[in-house]
Amino acid sequence: MEILIGVIALCVGGAGTFVAMRYITKSHYKNLLQEAEAEAEVLKKNKLIEVKEKYLNLKEEYEKQVTQRNQKIQQAETKIQQRELQQNQQQSDLSRKNSELDTIRKNLDGQLELIENKKKELDKLHKQELDQLEQISGLSADQAKEKLVESLKEEAKTEAMSYINEIMDEAKMTANKEAKRIVVQTIQRVATEAAIENSVTVFHIESDEMKGRIIGREGRNIRALEAATGIEIIVDDTPEAIVLSGFDPVRREIARLALHQLVTDGRIHPARIEEVVSKVRKQVEDEIIETGKRTTIDLGVHGLHPDLIRMIGKMKYRSSYGQNLLQHARETANLCAIMASELGLNPKKAKRAGLLHDIGKVPDDEPELPHAIFGMKLAEKYKEKPDICNAIGAHHDEVEMTSLLSPIVQVCDAISGARPGARREIVEAYIKRLKDLENLALSYPGVIKTYAIQAGRELRVIVGADKIDDKATETLSFDIAKKIQDEMTYPGQVKITVIRETRSVSFAK
Repeated sequence: MEILIGVIALCVGGAGTFVAMRYITKSHYKNLLQEAEAEAEVLKKNKLIEVKEKYLNLKEEYEKQVTQRNQKIQQAETKIQQRELQQNQQQSDLSRKNSELDTIRKNLDGQLELIENKKKELDKLHKQELDQLEQISGLSADQAKEKLVESLKEEAKTEAMSYINEIMDEAKMTANKEAKRIVVQTIQRVATEAAIENSVTVFHIESDEMKGRIIGREGRNIRALEAATGIEIIVDDTPEAIVLSGFDPVRREIARLALHQLVTDGRIHPARIEEVVSKVRKQVEDEIIETGKRTTIDLGVHGLHPDLIRMIGKMKYRSSYGQNLLQHARETANLCAIMASELGLNPKKAKRAGLLHDIGKVPDDEPELPHAIFGMKLAEKYKEKPDICNAIGAHHDEVEMTSLLSPIVQVCDAISGARPGARREIVEAYIKRLKDLENLALSYPGVIKTYAIQAGRELRVIVGADKIDDKATETLSFDIAKKIQDEMTYPGQVKITVIRETRSVSFAK
């Protein structure tokens, strides 16, 4: 009997939902079950095969890892063995070297002991020799040593003095040659001119009839002119000339220009004089500023304070020993620039310092300070650089020199002022300087006569041969030169020549 097995299926359709049932037989069910078991057995076998393959793969991979690890361990063991062998080798080398060092040390100790013994023997022999020398000479070792040292000192001193003199002579020759080259080249590259000015100005007129008009009724015109300008006007018998006398060159120039305008215009009376003098004073002031600007532009000096430019312009109307101060300042500036270039320094700074070095001579008031110190203070006031201020203040050695510009300005100032024709010197002062030179040299012991020659640029000193030896003459010339340099003021340089001679005179009758 076959059993019907129903299979219920739920079907969903477009028209609705319905249940379908299918009926199968028992034999057909067994067949299905057997097929399912067969399929399951196949699946089981496949899974077992896959698991075995995975197991084999994992086992192979693990064996590889174990093999690699064993190789690494083997390599590490090999390295450790090699290191142990090296350490053993090094230890054996060290022990061998230590033994060699011990042997060398023992040899050195033996040699040192021999040297000590030899030294003791030498000391004993040296002492015996010294005792024998003392017995023969009759002097102790200390006395003989002192005599030897003294003789060596004298010999060394003599040789050192001659050596020093040779070095000094050679250095002087080289230094003088180089210094002369620089100074000569500097002077040759600057065009100079000599300017002579006095404290009077001569004003020329067309006829002597103009003198009466200048004097005015009862002298009122000339008094007004003198009061307005501060200049003394001398009207004398000099034909066609009036003398303007005064120490202030700016006032003298104002008086000259005012007088020229008054004479040209023909109207000369006190009110007109005051008007013309005031106008001319303003013109001269403008001319001073213009001269200062033109001078700075010509020399290439820029950035000066306006008051300094005005002082530079005032130099045009000032003279020193007959030398025009502006010309002297320009000349010194050019000399400083050239000399600074020769020495590898900054020529612009040197030119600036040379131009300003005498600004202390043209103040608006009359200070009690020397012109170099006053000029330095003016430069500091108007924010000039410290090295330029020091060069201004030190060009007459009134302050200490702190820069290389200072000696350059001092030397170039001396070159410009001491050259022939640059300055005039009062006869009385000139004669007094010569006498001071001779008296200064006569104050030294042993000096018999002195002669100042070559306008005071050389001093010849004659000494007694029985009072001073040859070596002392060098010291005497140096001392006299030092004293002249410290105590006297003079242009250029003074050469001191000391003469020592022995004369023997006899007569044949």
